[in-house]
Amino acid sequence: MVRGETGAGSVKAARRPEVRLPELRGHGGGLEPDGDYDGLEFRGADLGGQDGAGARFMDCALEECALDETRLRRARVLDTVLTGVRGVGTDLAEATLRDVELRDPRLGGVQLHGAVLERVRITGGKIDYLNLRSARLTDVVFESCVLVEPDFSGARLRRVEFVDCALKGADFGTAELTDVDLRRAAPLEIARGVGRLAGAVISTGQLLDLAPVLAAELGIRVQD
Repeated sequence: MVRGETGAGSVKAARRPEVRLPELRGHGGGLEPDGDYDGLEFRGADLGGQDGAGARFMDCALEECALDETRLRRARVLDTVLTGVRGVGTDLAEATLRDVELRDPRLGGVQLHGAVLERVRITGGKIDYLNLRSARLTDVVFESCVLVEPDFSGARLRRVEFVDCALKGADFGTAELTDVDLRRAAPLEIARGVGRLAGAVISTGQLLDLAPVLAAELGIRVQD
């Protein structure tokens, strides 16, 4: 079902993160499992292939860092800004991201399945094959970015906005959506799970574009 914007059925806006970083100290080292990183700046660091599983990042900034196959499973990323990070196969499965800004990323195959995202804003850049299966997203904003074949299957999305964001080949199979605003996603391409859009709001034009996919998923035959 598609809800309108008027009255009690209007979609609730996502709350944006408010990250105010303190004066940071430069960090010239690498990552360690269960490491504790507080008030640090990682600038231009090559963290590819390193193991930071279970680590905690608090009040940190990562700028122009390489994250190829960096292992950050179950990490906690809090009140942190990541700018221009790049990499393929970054593992953030079951991680917690809270009050995080991700700016102009260039990422592929990011593993965020089972993760918890709260007050996260992703602006600019491109992420290919983002795996958010069974993740929980609350107050998350995707803005002016390109998402290629993101996988939201089994995820729970609450107060999530796609603002001037390209959503290509998205999978919403078995997802649960509450107050999800897709009206400014362009293009809005859903490969699977279009029938799971109850709890989302889309525009009239998007509804017309999605009609063939919706009909196919519901087993409706359309004949002239």
